[in-house]
Amino acid sequence: MNLSTLDYSLIIGFFSIVLLIGVIVSKKSGKDSSEFFLSGRTMPWWLLGLSMVATTFSTDTPNLVTDIVRTNGVSGNWVWWAFLITGLLTVFVYAKLWRKSNVNTDLEFYEMRYGGAPASFLRKFRAVYLGVIFNVITMSAVTLAAIKIGGIMLGLEPWQTVISAGLITVVFSALGGFKGVVYTDFLLFFVAMAGAIGAAYFLVNMPEVGGIKALMANENVTDKLSILPDFSNKKALITLFIIPLAVQWWSSWYPGAEPGGGGYIAQRMLAAKDENHAIGATFFFNIMHYALRPWPWILVALASLVVFPDIASIQEAFPNITEDKLGHDLAYSAMLTKLPSGLLGLVLASLIAAYMSTISTQLNWGSSYIVFDFYKQQINPNASEKRLVAVGRIATVVLMLFSAGLALVLQNALQLFDVLLTFGAGTGLIFILRWFWWRINAWSEITAMFASGLISIILKFTPIGDFFFATETGVFPDWMEYPFVVIITTLIWLAATFITQPESSEVLQNFYKKIQPGGPGWNTVITNAEKNNIFIKNKEEKWSVPNGIYAMVVGCVLIYSCMFATGYWIYGKTTLALTLTVVAIVSALALIKIWKALKEDIL
Repeated sequence: MNLSTLDYSLIIGFFSIVLLIGVIVSKKSGKDSSEFFLSGRTMPWWLLGLSMVATTFSTDTPNLVTDIVRTNGVSGNWVWWAFLITGLLTVFVYAKLWRKSNVNTDLEFYEMRYGGAPASFLRKFRAVYLGVIFNVITMSAVTLAAIKIGGIMLGLEPWQTVISAGLITVVFSALGGFKGVVYTDFLLFFVAMAGAIGAAYFLVNMPEVGGIKALMANENVTDKLSILPDFSNKKALITLFIIPLAVQWWSSWYPGAEPGGGGYIAQRMLAAKDENHAIGATFFFNIMHYALRPWPWILVALASLVVFPDIASIQEAFPNITEDKLGHDLAYSAMLTKLPSGLLGLVLASLIAAYMSTISTQLNWGSSYIVFDFYKQQINPNASEKRLVAVGRIATVVLMLFSAGLALVLQNALQLFDVLLTFGAGTGLIFILRWFWWRINAWSEITAMFASGLISIILKFTPIGDFFFATETGVFPDWMEYPFVVIITTLIWLAATFITQPESSEVLQNFYKKIQPGGPGWNTVITNAEKNNIFIKNKEEKWSVPNGIYAMVVGCVLIYSCMFATGYWIYGKTTLALTLTVVAIVSALALIKIWKALKEDIL
């Protein structure tokens, strides 16, 4: 595929602006560790919200959505649409708690909520486990998508894509720190959205597809259009709809959709000006992430079924792609090769933007764990601010190298999505309850983390998994694997919670006094404190969780209505689209009223 002078100009201009931003903010970002990782906690909600959206707009996301749509239809997206519930719970319940904690990273929370050696171990271990291992795996999935795009659209070898895509990203990430990441995300968001929408419009209307009506009527597409799974297909209904909505959203830790908030979402909440800005940022993110962004990717995925109906047709069109990289996720990149000059440059720039946004966030977030939760805690407690920033920059480069190496041996994004989901299965309930139930302790989290990982490894990589969950010969249906991990992990950590000693009264009282989480789960701690004439409860502060859960439900109705109304308008189903639009308007008005009550609770 040949790029025109216009295409190259767009791409080079984009790279230049990104690097310029990194250089401009590098001096202030390097001032101290708070500036480098949290931008001095002065960020407004709209900038943080756009940054969250841009971060999750990675190169592997359209590939993942394409793989899902081609394999399981539009309804297959419920495996990640269900995480909206998690996201809105974070918005209306946990965002203010995180901002009130005033920690540097979400892992610092462990030594605020728990005490002693177990809390210290948990913080250090998860700094390595999440900041290095999990983070590298996530970045490698994004880099794998970049490799596939580079191979199909530019004919690049994997190592060429890794070097060219990673070099500029790691340079501006190491220079600009968190402020550089957020400022560039503002630009990256608009470039990425323009590219995705422009590509979808052109590809649906090109002669091979024939426009939206012809696409909807195509025999390769008609059975993929339903937003809800086939209720007569028991397995599809359970795996694509019931499990995600009933179990997955609260039980699994997954980057960007952590129950109770965490990771780079928590990092942005901690960087907000105040609690209201933290709430506004996360709500804005969830609206954009779920209600507005999926459909351009879905349309391209559906159009790809017309042009490239199977993997063999993709292989025939792109013989230079090695067999170990072939998969349905390649169809997105394959479709982009049909774009005309100018639009092609914009879309390539948007894909580069998506890649850089995600990787730069992961690098800054991961290095913050290494600096605050491992290096400063374990190696050099008296490190100067200048030294901490230097270690952060070195960690940024090392993480990039590790993820690039792993990306060269991976095959597809959906494969990694499934593994990451299972590895976090059963741990999510702890992250939800630890703010509101005094009895959870550090051993609860340690046990859940190791139990979930060990059970997942056994089921995924040993014959035991085949014995229990083989498709036709297993003891249980294969769809039971995920709920099985959740059930066993939950029973194990609950047992560990009651077998081990609770946290000390001093730790629990200090935590409650600072955070004021409220609720019946802390009555024992409050009562015991008052018996000793220690008053930790601020009686003027209302418990906002009931209103928060109410807002979460109404918010889900609003965003799902917006998402599906958009889909039905595209499908030409006017009655359904109009009905859902009215539901969205009514729920928006209700949410505004609830939000006012929540703000009063915070104030």
